[in-house]
Amino acid sequence: MRRVSKWVAVLLCVSLALAGCGKKDAGTVVKELDRNVSKMTSYKGAGKMILHTGQQPLTYQLEVWYREPHFYRIALTNEAQDITQIVLRNEEGVFVLTPHLNKSFRFQSDWPEKQGQVYLYQTLAKSIVDDQERKFATDGGAYVFDVKANYMNSSFARQKIWLNKKNFAPKRVEVNDDEGKMLVEVVFSSFTFGAKFEQDDFDMDRNMTAWNLQYLPTFSSDGEKADSLAGDKTQGFGLFEPVYMPEGVKLKDMKDIKLGDQPAVLLRYEGDYNYTIMEARPEEQTVTAMTGDVVDLGYTIGILMGEDELKTLAWMHDGVEFRLSSGDLPVAEMIKVAQSVANQIGK
Repeated sequence: MRRVSKWVAVLLCVSLALAGCGKKDAGTVVKELDRNVSKMTSYKGAGKMILHTGQQPLTYQLEVWYREPHFYRIALTNEAQDITQIVLRNEEGVFVLTPHLNKSFRFQSDWPEKQGQVYLYQTLAKSIVDDQERKFATDGGAYVFDVKANYMNSSFARQKIWLNKKNFAPKRVEVNDDEGKMLVEVVFSSFTFGAKFEQDDFDMDRNMTAWNLQYLPTFSSDGEKADSLAGDKTQGFGLFEPVYMPEGVKLKDMKDIKLGDQPAVLLRYEGDYNYTIMEARPEEQTVTAMTGDVVDLGYTIGILMGEDELKTLAWMHDGVEFRLSSGDLPVAEMIKVAQSVANQIGK
């Protein structure tokens, strides 16, 4: 009897130990995630972002940096065109940099506090914590959450987020529309909390200069300067005609105009909605600072200005400044038009 009792006691202890090491439920994981975010001081992440919003998928190499309290640096490199844009936030404001053209777009904003980005850890964690109707599952070494996608782009309805079980680092994100079609996919190849940064890593001039140093002109054996990346990209103006038009809309005309002393092109659309798109390649390095709401375009960010009577969405792409203005085109449609510029090369 004593031997039996001893085995019963051992089995009971083992059972209790296993119970203590059982699977965590969604509530426990969310509490731990929220606690980790509150203690977070910095991170570095890298991977790929794939946009499925156009006619063909667009793949971007992605690099994300964050340092408390509100310093951000996001580098997006178009794999097909080998063009990098950098979204930077520091004490001076928010910048969109196109280093190989030595161009920058600056505006005042509290981004990304109000409108987050699919590749920012704070945005993903907040969407998990805030959604009381979240769905929870496990997938190997990851916790998987299916939650609402809270972005200005109304097409983004839901998102699935994979977090590493050991440290809650993001592994993968899929953003879908109402019908379950995938629109954006982010796959992280690395993610490190507590990353160390140099004092000027978030400085605008440092980021412009550091990138350009990678593409200094080289010389051939006979002393002739070889073609540089920047030289190739700055030849000619290059008209970008958006692929997407809302139903019931057609291109009315396009004409050359002047924006101050700079040449520009104006495209006018009419029909069920009426809008214009102004395109210019500013010569000065920094565009005058503006104020408005940040809009996620996937391949870059834009700024939405004005009232209902006349709204303007401004953004930069390959050194060209775009301004889409309309009194009746919904914001969701403005975003679709702007996104359809991404996979084009200026004609």
